[in-house]
Amino acid sequence: MWTVLITGASRGLGLELARQYLADGWRVLAGARQPSAATELNELAAGSAGRMTVHALDVTDHAQSDALARTLAGVPVDVLINCAGVMGHQSFAEKGMGMQRFGTTDYADWLETLRINLLGPMKVAEAFVEHVAASEQKKIITLTSILGSMASNQVGGLYAYRSSKAGVNAVMKSMAIDLGRRGIVAIPLHPGWVRTALGGPRADLDAATSAAGMRRVIAALTPAQSGRYLQWDGRELPW
Repeated sequence: MWTVLITGASRGLGLELARQYLADGWRVLAGARQPSAATELNELAAGSAGRMTVHALDVTDHAQSDALARTLAGVPVDVLINCAGVMGHQSFAEKGMGMQRFGTTDYADWLETLRINLLGPMKVAEAFVEHVAASEQKKIITLTSILGSMASNQVGGLYAYRSSKAGVNAVMKSMAIDLGRRGIVAIPLHPGWVRTALGGPRADLDAATSAAGMRRVIAALTPAQSGRYLQWDGRELPW
């Protein structure tokens, strides 16, 4: 039985990925910042015959990442998916590209966005690298965004979010190089614009379609693709 560890699994894409991996027979280690409030996730776990477990995991709490890694010592993690992420304290669903405009910068919020979207995936990968290395599939995935693409930026704005995703793209590229020596494949993966609390109701994709597409991309990943910037349908994005 293969094992997937998903951060940010209490809602949105994280919850949908957990649901789909569970339905496909995987063991699912679901990380949630507030497990007691993750009603749908806990219901999935309750009906999983022990194949899904819910774990407290706030990716900004590095000690908690280390503690969970110790708790799960000896458990191979075939696929690690860094799904936890934010756009900032404003709502993209309400403000769209009008948020995080030049001249309105909330620097404290920007730092928090970086802590979650950039430092969080790095720390989780460092904490669980031995679990991944001990597995069969050896894959580390971080959900990114096309808004982190320098080449695709034609409208500006969204300073905090764009920089966090461009930064994590660079992190995953270096990780692919450094961990490739151990047979680990690492990529940033864009889920598309998805109808979630983060993406808003006007987005192109529903969560089930995006998650299914990402799972196909992850399943087909080879070492030759490590470090590439891919999206949910397998197409490669410009940096």
